Amino acid sequence: MAVVEEGGDNQYTQDGTVDLKGNPVLRSKRGGWTACSFVVVYEVFERMAYYGISSNLVLYLTNKLHQGTVSSANNVTNWVGTIWMTPILGAYVADAHLGRYWTFIVASIIYLLGMSVLTLAVSLPGWKPPHCANPKLGNCESASTWQLAVFYGSLYILAVGTGGTKPNISTIGADQFDEFDPKEKAHKLSFFNWWIFSVFFGTLFANTALVYIQDNVGWALGYGLPTVGLAISVVIFVCGTPFYRHKVPSGSPFTRMAKVIVAACGKWHVPLPRDSKELYELDLEEYSKKGKYRIESTSTISFLNKASVQTGSTSPWMLCSVTQVEETKQMVRVIPIWVATFVPSTMLAQVNTLFVKQGTTLDRQIGGFKIPPASLVGFVTLSMLISLVLYDKFFVKIMQRLTKNPRGITLLQRAGIGMVLHIIIMTAASLTERWRLNVAKDHGVVENGGQVPLSIFILLPQFVLMGTADAFLEVAKIEFFYDQAPESMKSLGTSFDMTTLGVGNFLSSFLLSTVSNITKEHGHHGWILNNLNASHLDYYYALFAVLNVLNFVFFSVVSKVYEYRAEVSDSIRVLEEELKGTRVRAST
Repeated sequence: MAVVEEGGDNQYTQDGTVDLKGNPVLRSKRGGWTACSFVVVYEVFERMAYYGISSNLVLYLTNKLHQGTVSSANNVTNWVGTIWMTPILGAYVADAHLGRYWTFIVASIIYLLGMSVLTLAVSLPGWKPPHCANPKLGNCESASTWQLAVFYGSLYILAVGTGGTKPNISTIGADQFDEFDPKEKAHKLSFFNWWIFSVFFGTLFANTALVYIQDNVGWALGYGLPTVGLAISVVIFVCGTPFYRHKVPSGSPFTRMAKVIVAACGKWHVPLPRDSKELYELDLEEYSKKGKYRIESTSTISFLNKASVQTGSTSPWMLCSVTQVEETKQMVRVIPIWVATFVPSTMLAQVNTLFVKQGTTLDRQIGGFKIPPASLVGFVTLSMLISLVLYDKFFVKIMQRLTKNPRGITLLQRAGIGMVLHIIIMTAASLTERWRLNVAKDHGVVENGGQVPLSIFILLPQFVLMGTADAFLEVAKIEFFYDQAPESMKSLGTSFDMTTLGVGNFLSSFLLSTVSNITKEHGHHGWILNNLNASHLDYYYALFAVLNVLNFVFFSVVSKVYEYRAEVSDSIRVLEEELKGTRVRAST
């Protein structure tokens, strides 16, 4: 963080950030990595709580609530889908009404309530079905309506809470760096790398220690620990309040965009002036006194420019400023990229469902220790952590010298590399599953669903590669949607990243049910059965590989024509010039 001496011209932040009372903040007193440290600590514990549930949820539904393969996997992906869709509501509340800080505080209380009820639902005898010695036989007592209502009710209360925390916590972190200060901008460019690196320590703990406790000690302790951790993290976040910078809510982003679309459609027959300066715009002082930014008119999606044509009406539904039009354009332009991330997000949904279910069929014994199947998800996290360090410390520096881009490569290029890795992952997963099925056939364990004499570690490549893909695609996604959103719609932009995961999980549920039903028609055996040894997940994964290839073609087309938004400050240009200057000095 850049420290400015008292009395300097830039002692206050220039990006419109304020304290909770609305006062301008001193650059040297608030924000930077000091403020981010409180935010990161919260996210470490939140990831521990969320992944402590989601990583092993499919096995709880199978072994404790006695659900089949398709129903348990779909119940997981439907819930995870909801988890990642509710952030768009939380982003709306933050950007339009409460601000990010207060939206987060209210939502975290709801989140904690859901976690507490869920812990009770897996702990109290009357709140869960009785123990079943062998769930595979299919004769276990089903959960009652009351038990299911409490269990699923707590999960979806939790989903409401995450809707307000997930889109705002990373945005609060990024808000601690001033776009108008080159040094702080440089920190902001690497913020999301180190943000993901830090918070996935919580994920790693959940995927190793917590899933072991759930499988071998008990679900009550396995859910109770992250609940306590979440409560502590909320307290820590609140303790950081004196250090935070805040962005003031700027009104409903949906209403502002709707006004532009309505106004443009209402004046569809009106010709555009040749000189864009004739379009309606507010005085620069109107923006500067509110800590906002004025955006120059562009020729892209020119139809929307009609909303700024002056025809005599001053109604906000018939006349919009150029800046308002350009903000709407910025959100519209990211939609094709947003759609292109649905299929990769569907691949992520397989990690905590079918990948984990595969692990239950394999040899998990190492000496006297039995590996929990969900613990392999920890290798996704570990691979991602290693990949992020290598990316930030080596890859970026090498590419900076070649491209003169402060990021090394563009955000869409980074995402594209992740998508290529997804093609490789699903191809490898299909081949591995074919191997597993052949060994099951050779050892006569197809019909009885017995253990396949192969180590669970044959699944390791698909888990490790998924973590590497995440280091490229998932980090690029969250930074892209944050970076490309207008300054007044950052929470909404971040929620776009979340909703791709939501759509991906719902798409996974749809594909799993559809493929399962279609492949059972006309007396066929079916690709996805409760007995995975008699299934054909190899065909299912091959289908995913094909979908990834087609999606990558689509992504390549839309990313080629995508235009990045103009920077609101000269910080990027300053950093680019520094890189060129460094290269010149190095060569002389």
